[in-house]
Amino acid sequence: MTSKALFVGFASAGIVGVCAFGALSMSAPTAAPVTRSWWDARADSAQDAPTASKAAAAGERTASRGLALFARKAAVVGPEGRDVIDDPVVLVKDGKIEAIGPRATIAIPDGYERVDRGDKWITPGLVDLHCHIAGKSFLVNDINDMVYLTNPELRASSAVEPGNPNLKRAVAGGVTSVLFIPGSGTNMGGQGILLKTGLARFEEMRIRDPGSLKLAQAGNPERWAINPGRSFMNWNTRSTFTRGLTHAKLRKLDPTLARNIQWDAFGPLADHTTQVSTHTQIFQVVLTTLTMVRQGFGLDVYIDHGEWFGSKLAAMANEIGVNAIIGPREIDRFTPGFSIDTDGQIQGIAAQYQKNGHQHIGFNTDSPVVPEEELQVQAATACRYGFDGTRMDALRGLTIVPAQTAGIAARVGSLAPGKDADLLVCDGDPVDPRTTVESVFIEGRIVYDMRTEERRW
Repeated sequence: MTSKALFVGFASAGIVGVCAFGALSMSAPTAAPVTRSWWDARADSAQDAPTASKAAAAGERTASRGLALFARKAAVVGPEGRDVIDDPVVLVKDGKIEAIGPRATIAIPDGYERVDRGDKWITPGLVDLHCHIAGKSFLVNDINDMVYLTNPELRASSAVEPGNPNLKRAVAGGVTSVLFIPGSGTNMGGQGILLKTGLARFEEMRIRDPGSLKLAQAGNPERWAINPGRSFMNWNTRSTFTRGLTHAKLRKLDPTLARNIQWDAFGPLADHTTQVSTHTQIFQVVLTTLTMVRQGFGLDVYIDHGEWFGSKLAAMANEIGVNAIIGPREIDRFTPGFSIDTDGQIQGIAAQYQKNGHQHIGFNTDSPVVPEEELQVQAATACRYGFDGTRMDALRGLTIVPAQTAGIAARVGSLAPGKDADLLVCDGDPVDPRTTVESVFIEGRIVYDMRTEERRW
């Protein structure tokens, strides 16, 4: 993605979300009245307060006290994110979800701030595994990832700029976790880093480093330097994996063996504590991902783009544990005509992966190709073009599926006790682009509240 022009994403007003899902209704008796909170008082006086201090002050207050957050519905509940709770309360303490359930079943500890958001939804923060906007530079993120055809030693972490304007807009769009990765101009652009978008310091933002090893198999790398063919690229990629994994194995057997920073990412890959995120689209290169990286080297890997004919491998990918993170743009730019017309229906890529048997499908933006704050629009568009979101699959594809794919589901991706309190307060289903994200919490701190600060775009 090192040379792509900015792609203006689908306008939210022009797409009608069609993803609906049934709620797990839980009847509850009328709860005791909820006291008026400091949050409501702040909203009443918002126009008198300096904008820059509003979210920060609210965040400090929330982080320092226990919080009981009430709403009409909580979605993506439980470790697998398949439940919905009506009339919920979420207890937050020390940055973590302490408890969640129908408010009639949850005892509120003394001293907890009670915040009732009325007819709103509470969901986990959204997770995007293909982000290029966490650094200063617009496209390449201040690192040159096109030195060699494979550069596994390069690190996107060196380019992170906390609080840059693109990240601020991402937060306002409900995106709380991203995988910030190098571009796709070479077969291995380097190491990505998993980050929280709305926190102030790099050390706070970092979820895991390396967040992935970026692999790109076709398209952009074919234009690199000497215009290598696909056969040579496959040979060179296989050679790099072999040398890197051999070095990791030798260092594990003999810890005194000198470190070679070129191979740093391969120890976590061999230990299955990180993954290969693969810029892969068409049938041939998706097949190479499955056979070389997953079956051949036994590494955790996922499809990070996808294309209509690549979906013919969906059943195989699902069977061997290779998740599909689809995007950006649901209409297929790799196929003549940009879409597939099947008996009068324009079929999207995610729909085809789903139809062909894949059960673990997520969505990405490749930001700034599609703006990071429009991540939810990718899921809405998938539904518009045939993806079945009625079983909550679309919302799960923005939350728990990418979290599981990146190995961080113990912390983020669903509402469950012990997980980070990364929460969205919305006025409806987040997959519907007509929905407004009103407030965002990251680790229990308010990092965005549209009622008390100006628009971020």
